[in-house]
Amino acid sequence: MDKTPAAGLRIALVTETFPPEVNGVAMTLGRLADGLRSRNHGVEIVRPRQPGERQARGPHSEALVRGLPIPNYRGLRFGLPAAGFLQRRWQQNPPDIVHVATEGPLGASAIKAARRLGLPVSSSFHTNFDAYSRHYGLGWLKRPITGYLRRFHDRCDSTYVPTRALADELAALGYRNVDVISRGVDTRLFSPARRSDALRAAWGVAGGDLVVAYVGRLAAEKNLQTVLDAFAAIRARQPRARLLFVGDGPMKKTLAARHPEHLYAGMRHGEDLAAHYASSDLFLFPSLTETFGNATTEALASGLCVVAYDQAAAAEIIDDGRNGLLAPPGDAAAFIAAASRAAAPGVLSALRAQAAASVAARDWERIHDAFAAALARLVTAAAASPGARSG
Repeated sequence: MDKTPAAGLRIALVTETFPPEVNGVAMTLGRLADGLRSRNHGVEIVRPRQPGERQARGPHSEALVRGLPIPNYRGLRFGLPAAGFLQRRWQQNPPDIVHVATEGPLGASAIKAARRLGLPVSSSFHTNFDAYSRHYGLGWLKRPITGYLRRFHDRCDSTYVPTRALADELAALGYRNVDVISRGVDTRLFSPARRSDALRAAWGVAGGDLVVAYVGRLAAEKNLQTVLDAFAAIRARQPRARLLFVGDGPMKKTLAARHPEHLYAGMRHGEDLAAHYASSDLFLFPSLTETFGNATTEALASGLCVVAYDQAAAAEIIDDGRNGLLAPPGDAAAFIAAASRAAAPGVLSALRAQAAASVAARDWERIHDAFAAALARLVTAAAASPGARSG
C-alpha cells in the first residue's frame, strides 16, 4: 500500500529525552511529534521511565522502558536495551516506521528489533557526543565514539541532520544516506514584543543599559569561559553592562560563586523564557559542540544581535554584519573582538533591527511537512522491496 503523508502513518519515536524534560533535543522532538500528530499520523513515544513515574504522560501513546541516570545531566536518563520488549510490542501492533532519535542502548536495541521485523528505520543526529568527550576528560574516547555513531546510523535507512554542513561532515566520515531536515523557531512565542521594562528593572538595569545574555546549559561543553571573557571586554568599555545567564547545569554553582556580579535566572520556560530573551540586547553563543543550536534562532526571533562561531545553525542563519557577527570556529580572540564590536551602540541597533526578520520564514510547519514527507518516502520504499531490510 502506498503511504503518503495524508494516509496517516504509524510512527514509533524512540528517544532518551522528551518534554517536559528541558533541553534542545527534547524540545525539537516534542515539536516534531506534535507536528506529525496534527497531520493525522499516529506517534508512539518509546522512552525511559522517570523515577516515580507510574504511567505515561502527555497526548501521545507511550511505551516506557527501564533507564538509568545520565551523569552530570540532572533529570535525564539513558534507556536500557529493550529489543525483546519492543519486538513483541511491534509484532502485535507494528508501526509503519521506527524513528530513533538518540544513540544510546535503547536506540540500538530499537534498531535491532525493527530490523528483525523488517520495519524501515530512520534516525536523527542531534548531539555531537564525540565532541563532548574532550570536555569531560574522555578525549581518548573520541575515535571509538565516532566509529560507534557511524555504525549506529548506517544501520538505518536514512539519518536526518539539521544543516547541510553537518551532512557534508558526516558524509566525509563515511556515513551513508544522510539527509537534511532543518529546525524551526516559534516566532509567535519568541518575539521582540516580549520585551519587558519591568523585567529589566528587576535585573537592576536602567533604560539604556546593555544586557548581554547567554541561554543554554551551564556546562563545560558550552565554552562558557569565552562568554565571560567576551563580556569582560564589553564591560571595559561599557561599565554599566550586565551579563545574564539563563539555564541550569553542573557549572552553575561554580559560576555564581566566582562571578556573583552576574545575573543567574535559572531555568525558564514558555513566555517567561521568551521575555528573558527579548529583554536582553546582545546574545553570545560560543559553543563548539552544537549540531544546530536552537538558541541561535530563538535569540534572533527575539530581536537580539547574535555573536557566534561560524558553524551549525549560525553558519546558515547569520549573515555576518547584517543580523549578527561570526567568528572562525575556535578562535576565541576573534569571538571576543566580534562581541566588543557588536556591543557598540550604533552597530548593535543596526544588527538588532534585522534580527527578527531574518528568521521569520523558518516556520515549524514547513519543517513538520518535510519530516512527514521524508518518513513517508521511506515507508513507500520499504513497501516496494519487502524483506530487504530484515536482519
